[in-house]
Amino acid sequence: MRVFLTGPTGYLGSAVLDALLRAGHSVTGLVREQGRARRLQARGADAVVGDMASPAWLDAAAGHDAFIHTARQRGALRVEADRVALETLMAAAAATGGRPRVLYTSSAWVLGATSKPADESAEPRPPALVAWRPAHEAQLLGARDVTPIVIRPGTVYGGRRGLLGDLFRDGVNGLVRVIGDGRNRWATVYRRDLGELYARLVSAPDASGIYHATDESGERVIDIVEALARSTVHKPDVRHVPIEEARAKLGQLADVLAMDQLVEARRAREAGWSPTLRSVARSIPRLLEEWREDD
Repeated sequence: MRVFLTGPTGYLGSAVLDALLRAGHSVTGLVREQGRARRLQARGADAVVGDMASPAWLDAAAGHDAFIHTARQRGALRVEADRVALETLMAAAAATGGRPRVLYTSSAWVLGATSKPADESAEPRPPALVAWRPAHEAQLLGARDVTPIVIRPGTVYGGRRGLLGDLFRDGVNGLVRVIGDGRNRWATVYRRDLGELYARLVSAPDASGIYHATDESGERVIDIVEALARSTVHKPDVRHVPIEEARAKLGQLADVLAMDQLVEARRAREAGWSPTLRSVARSIPRLLEEWREDD
């Protein structure tokens, strides 16, 4: 298949790119600058230089067999940039004809706190940080001229980047901050496993609708931190930060990090996806080695 991918050099997008190439697909990636384009081409993919917040790349995207949106823009314009990118992909897919797949990256965070395991049928109750995402999901899911697929990853881990990459850095540096008592659970997913889910869904005959992407481990944050402390040369100090103090420093992200979530990936499992890693805490030595080797 010929796949058009936004964000192919990003933390999530590069894992999706790797999985697509391993599966034998031909990939064209949207990148922001020529330097990234050269790096993408060196990995065996084609490149289009453009801004996700501008639809100028629509013609370059049209004609592919599938379209995947993983790019994210930081700052005040992130919501508008995401909307424009999604609408541009949908327009490119519609211009191609044949109801091609459009895969949109949302987040398991849109579910909010879950008192019991939540599968894809659960009603979103998003915290403020991601309150805009359900509307973008609905825009794609309601489209008639494409095959819509919404993927809601948990907190992604693996390598040096991401929230858990930051946690490993803090552990190695000797001070880990935990919001509250750390008994809340994070929905998590290994980066390479997540890439494999995209590669599976992009060509699965009957794939459509919403898919959760989590390892279903249900691990508490404090369990991950304690496992990290056991695996570092010098055991780090763990500081428990009150939510009010965390909000003053992190804003809306603090409430997300303190959220308790159990998220099931029922539909992904039904599609044949099986994560290779199902626990952060039990995989700490391996993940630390990966973190140290990641450039």
